[in-house]
Amino acid sequence: MKTPLDPVIHADARLRIMTALNAIGEGDSVTFPKLRSILDITAGNLSVHLRKLEDAGYITQEKTIQGRTTATYLGITPRGRTAFLEYRGTLLALLDE
Repeated sequence: MKTPLDPVIHADARLRIMTALNAIGEGDSVTFPKLRSILDITAGNLSVHLRKLEDAGYITQEKTIQGRTTATYLGITPRGRTAFLEYRGTLLALLDE
């Protein structure tokens, strides 16, 4: 039986988020505005998809205070990296058929 594509990652915006976070590496993070800029996505749309990925344990969101403002840092978890690599492998196998 073929492995199904992970529905959490499969949505276009979430796949783009996971691809970007995977590229920056495990243990590293990017700010919310920077990720939003990279993906060219609205803040509201990005927030919704980040919540789904966080609920699945695929990403972390860390809020800190810098001066008088808060900053949100986003990173991929080991579980998220594994899920992304499995998704990528499954997708590549499907494309090779």
